Amino acid sequence: MPNIKIFSGSSHPDLSQKIADRLGLELGKVVTKKFSNQETCVEIGESVRGEDVYIVQSGCGEINDNLMELLIMINACKIASASRVTAVIPCFPYARQDKKDKSRAPISAKLVANMLSVAGADHIITMDLHASQIQGFFDIPVDNLYAEPAVLKWIKENINEWKNCTIVSPDAGGAKRVTSIADRLNVDFALIHKERKKANEVDRMVLVGDVKDRVAILVDDMADTCGTVCHAADKLVSAGAIKVYAILTHGIFSGPAISRINNANFEAVVVTNTIPQEDKIKHCSKIQVIDISMILAEAIRRTHNGESVSYLFSHVPL
Repeated sequence: MPNIKIFSGSSHPDLSQKIADRLGLELGKVVTKKFSNQETCVEIGESVRGEDVYIVQSGCGEINDNLMELLIMINACKIASASRVTAVIPCFPYARQDKKDKSRAPISAKLVANMLSVAGADHIITMDLHASQIQGFFDIPVDNLYAEPAVLKWIKENINEWKNCTIVSPDAGGAKRVTSIADRLNVDFALIHKERKKANEVDRMVLVGDVKDRVAILVDDMADTCGTVCHAADKLVSAGAIKVYAILTHGIFSGPAISRINNANFEAVVVTNTIPQEDKIKHCSKIQVIDISMILAEAIRRTHNGESVSYLFSHVPL
């Protein structure tokens, strides 16, 4: 493809390389480093004048450093006369801070949106936003891609009893996500109502739906400390589920997450590679990874060619 450059930030170079390989392109030359006072320095190593530039940087690892690095890379390309700069952010940082849910609380996702726009981004490509209204925080185009097609493909290929399963949301907020998957599989769905004492700590859970003598598949957009999904797995087993799987788009797995998964009643915990999982897999054999580089690569190709990206909401290009 002519007039296109893809650069990788330092958060997830493996995913960036897979995207470039699928497009038949080489990653652009960029050097990222820090000065002794920990300021981030970025040097774009080739001309981007008149080019359609895509910068791949996920909101994981050292999130604040990686976000700052992305902003600097966008600005560096913009002032170097790139015709368009698209930020490809597989896991959007600060997405859980999307509303003012108590007095004096910040809406940090809106702040990040403002920062990306001010830095010079012309377009955002992301995946499974924690709250779809975040798209409205931007005054530039946002393509929120879905991992759902890849999830459906994994379920059909890896769960023999998928026709006798129930798709379960671990909270009421994910009801729309699980009903969509359940409808496309033509199976039942259920949800778990949870009450929190405070953030990252669940007090009580109530199952709404039937999982007795069925395979239960928990589906959520992200898991951080995994307290919710592990409590949900216990609830499903006590309700009569014969097997429990968890399928998550963004596997953050911070704090006690890995030990909780190892001790939980999961057949497998399946995540996409929007966040690097190599280190986590070494400590937890239950974790399996779905590669979504093909979805992001196809979105980049279609965006560059001026084609509709909505095709990706129902298909997985192979």
